[in-house]
Amino acid sequence: KGVIPIEQKKQKELLRLIEENCRLTPTELAVLVDEPEAVIQETIRFLEQEKIICGYRGLINWEKFEDDWVEAIVEIRVTAQGTAGYQSVAEEIKRFPQVETVYFLSGPYDFLVMLRGKNIKEISNFISNHLAPIDVVQSTRTHFTLKKYKDWGLVLDDHDQDERIKVSP
Repeated sequence: KGVIPIEQKKQKELLRLIEENCRLTPTELAVLVDEPEAVIQETIRFLEQEKIICGYRGLINWEKFEDDWVEAIVEIRVTAQGTAGYQSVAEEIKRFPQVETVYFLSGPYDFLVMLRGKNIKEISNFISNHLAPIDVVQSTRTHFTLKKYKDWGLVLDDHDQDERIKVSP
């Protein structure tokens, strides 16, 4: 207690380091940001309390580990809502465990929702039984992900080499 959080410029540097590699220890972060470890720990605590740091998560390339899952991106158009109305729609959508991500959008669709399920039928049933019946939902458009090449800024499949056989010099 009593430790003064670091200046905003260093907070931003700290946040970028954590975002790039959340496994860095407070000791390592202190060295990289050039601040005492106690100050880094207190700053991280403050950033977590303020919900600037919302959690820590590893990025897993599930395609390489298992093949019994499907991801879908669903665009949802709803009846025009006031700010509180859109918030309540988002609250209703995000409560389902199948929902990985919910974004409020500009453009022809109001929400982008990312789902995960065991197969196409499971996702399709989820949309039919849980998303489409929401009172204000006008329409949905579903896209199934076929392959991920890059996620959260990280390349997942490093096949930059041209694997075709050369036939001429």
